[in-house]
Amino acid sequence: MKIDTNKTELLRQITATTFMKVDLALYLNTHPMDKDVLERYNFYVMQSKALTEAYEMNYGMISQLDACSPYPWQWINEPWPWEYEANFKLEREGK
Repeated sequence: MKIDTNKTELLRQITATTFMKVDLALYLNTHPMDKDVLERYNFYVMQSKALTEAYEMNYGMISQLDACSPYPWQWINEPWPWEYEANFKLEREGK
């Protein structure tokens, strides 16, 4: 199976921005007045939306709950999330 590197890179970026959104949201739950973190959170929300839109425009739905599907229903194209090809290892930058 040929792996599309652009698709994989988009998924990596979406995963990273989603992690940042969740992490910063947890912090903001206990520090709601931290303006700098709120600005960073909003940045990742917008970045995540743009990345997700780019992914869905080129590769199809990324979530069955957040996107419109063309006919016929196109929630999943192989590989399924539990298959090896659908997963990747996030690497630290600057290694």
